[in-house]
Amino acid sequence: MSQILELSDAKSKGFFGRAGTVIGRRTEGRGIALLSVILVIVALTEPLVFSAYSVTLGRIALIGIVALGLTAVILMGELDLSVASTLALSGVVMASIPELWLGILAALATGLIVGLINAFFVSVVGINSFIATLGMLFALRGLAFVISDEAPVSLVNKEAGISFGEPLIGPITPRVLIFILVFIAIQIFVSKAQAGREFFAVGGNRQAARDAGIPVTRRIVTGFMISGFVAALAGIINSLERTTADPTAGSTVLLTAFAAAIIGGNYLKGGRGSIVGTLIGAAALGVLQVALTISGVQVPVQQIFIGAILLIAVTTDPNSLRSVRGSIRTLRQGRAKNSVTT
Repeated sequence: MSQILELSDAKSKGFFGRAGTVIGRRTEGRGIALLSVILVIVALTEPLVFSAYSVTLGRIALIGIVALGLTAVILMGELDLSVASTLALSGVVMASIPELWLGILAALATGLIVGLINAFFVSVVGINSFIATLGMLFALRGLAFVISDEAPVSLVNKEAGISFGEPLIGPITPRVLIFILVFIAIQIFVSKAQAGREFFAVGGNRQAARDAGIPVTRRIVTGFMISGFVAALAGIINSLERTTADPTAGSTVLLTAFAAAIIGGNYLKGGRGSIVGTLIGAAALGVLQVALTISGVQVPVQQIFIGAILLIAVTTDPNSLRSVRGSIRTLRQGRAKNSVTT
């Protein structure tokens, strides 16, 4: 009934009313709106961003890869703060092994093991995912420093790293191609595979999911292993392109990846979200970061912009707005009762 009233009200407002309702009802609505605003502003102020599309696509890909892995965890109402440290540790592990392909396999295995450990603490031990992955964030970063002896580790096969960064077709580099493949794989998984669709049920109502026979623990393990694997993949890509693994790498990735997922309409409490929305959020932040970089804005200031956008995205979430309206309504009713009583 409320949906019918919303649609009829939007129709009475004309085109903009209908557009606002559609955007508000879509999971990706805020991401689409923000991307549109950023594209218009950037086109007017820094049009060079669109001609330097290879740089822009590369930035979107790095943000997006980590954000896509995070989305698998967020859909179930969990958090993974360890992705940045997983990225750094995986890169160090890969660079520390002389044989490149063996190093890549070891790095990917590292990501899977990190995800498995996170899932164990969350689903078996029962520790809140924020606390569990926060602890892993510090532990993995420390481990990366120990393995690297607190110094960047150069790849033995630098030629392979240099060739990895070269374009394949037009502006499409291996980084962008891997990002596209990761997006397709996770999108198919959460939309077509039964296990992926059950992520939404686990995030929406965990007890109801258990009552329905969904293996909740197994799904949480799968989600965290996806997040760890994808973060490790980002670490491999980053280290290959730089031909060096830095134990401090990924320090700005966590905030940006989370911002991309939340801007894309993924609900932090789980049960609602979209892989496409995460893609849109990554595109918006990637374009913004490249524009700010071209404008000469320093990285710390860029983080201020991203933090502000994240706050706007969270506070404009429909559920948050409904809660605020409910609180205001309750406050007014309380005041009205008090005035009648007096």
